[in-house]
Amino acid sequence: MEGFNYQQYDGLGLAELVKRKEVHPKEIVAEAIKVIEMHNPKLNAVINKLYEKAEAMAEKIDLNGSFAGVPMLLKDLAQEMEGEKITFGSKVYQDHYAKVDSNYVKQVRKTGAVLIGQTNIPEFGLMGITEPAIYGPARNPWNTEHTPGGSSGGSAAAVASGMVPIAGANDGGGSIRIPASFCGLFGLKPTRGRTPVGPLAGRSWQGAAVDLILSRSVRDSGAMLDALSVYEKGAAFHALPFEGNYLSQLQMNVDKRLKIAFTVQSPLGNKVDPDCKEAVMKTAKFLESLGHHVVEKEAPVDGRKIVYSFLTMYFGEVAAHLASLEEMLGRKVKMNDVEMTTWIVGLIGKATSAKEFVLSLREWDKAALEMEIFHETYDFYMTPTTAMLPAKIGELDPSPYEKLAMQVSGSLGFGGILKKAGIVEQVAENNLKRTPFTQLANLTGQPAMTVPLHLTQEGLPVGVQFMAAKGREDLLYSMAGMLEQSELWVPVQSNPFFKLV
Repeated sequence: MEGFNYQQYDGLGLAELVKRKEVHPKEIVAEAIKVIEMHNPKLNAVINKLYEKAEAMAEKIDLNGSFAGVPMLLKDLAQEMEGEKITFGSKVYQDHYAKVDSNYVKQVRKTGAVLIGQTNIPEFGLMGITEPAIYGPARNPWNTEHTPGGSSGGSAAAVASGMVPIAGANDGGGSIRIPASFCGLFGLKPTRGRTPVGPLAGRSWQGAAVDLILSRSVRDSGAMLDALSVYEKGAAFHALPFEGNYLSQLQMNVDKRLKIAFTVQSPLGNKVDPDCKEAVMKTAKFLESLGHHVVEKEAPVDGRKIVYSFLTMYFGEVAAHLASLEEMLGRKVKMNDVEMTTWIVGLIGKATSAKEFVLSLREWDKAALEMEIFHETYDFYMTPTTAMLPAKIGELDPSPYEKLAMQVSGSLGFGGILKKAGIVEQVAENNLKRTPFTQLANLTGQPAMTVPLHLTQEGLPVGVQFMAAKGREDLLYSMAGMLEQSELWVPVQSNPFFKLV
């Protein structure tokens, strides 16, 4: 196709060109490779390139798929591709290859998307930044001194820079929404049980973690959720089926008077950056100008209990992962097999009792009921997506004292002492203070999205989070579709890496 500009199209736009036979999938793949090779040396978003497989896949595309011929990157976590390396961002898995396609990948293949590589993540997806020891930091296309967020940081950097229009992502505590906010993208975390898991497990992080994509357009996200919303026989949780399709919700009329509660106060009580507050306040003012009922009101949950319930699961899951790793290695896991923070978190998990774990899950259920009652009155709960702007690369590294304490305690296996001293909890809380708004939806199972609605004077995008009742992704997409057409929407094409092409 003469004059074809790959980056000006979203995923569905590229697929339409393919279906009209105006461009061949191989041409699109060639363009994607060109942009990846141009930008990845600076952004470090893609850690495993599957170019030859992608070129072969482009020759046999099913034109009936919603993303026929569209280049897509997979996240290096829980999105296994048979025969390909999957490292979970860790050196201990550097020679690990997937034996089967994950259920997520099976469904993605049916859309006709061309899988072109895998993206950078923090080790085991544990951090809200992407700086793994094995691959080095991914960088933000809006300003490469800053993180793109995590754990889907590589995917966010790739989509925001125009390498691909869509990329795989998952979210156990904000890992879709945090990088989407930092990189000026749209990101939706579906209702618990909406998208497929397995086949190697029936749940991920006790149901807190779910999969979808990061995208530049709202409609790409809706179309992919339509493709991924399937019954999975091995899944521990199933969302109520949605009658209809999510893509069509973008055109739904949201003129009816909606009730929207919002807050700019952190559930942990810490300071929220003025730009994060401003993003919410101007969105509230805009929605009020459209005739919607907008009121400042915090969610009826104990924010600190939510955070500590999340951390209890987090610690326990890491300990369990390290125990499972021993089966793969055929030996005891050693401290130098993983990053120091991962090792210490695992020690804390081993020192966490079954009683504490069960009590934390009860807090999830309590919060879920409280939020369901809340949404009987309010259609949406709106907050900043994050409390702070993206950190600079290396800014969140442990201090020398924290490193020394972790090294000594880690080498001696003092998980219980660390737990009582609160050292790791303090390090974790210091990180969560930057992103205290996203965990609630993971614990309650609600859908939540971040929408790019603000730009700082320094040129960094800021997202606004909307939560809805369980099963109401349709309501979120209707709101997102309207906001995408508004003057508030920040076009991702205005970042420096889009201007280089």
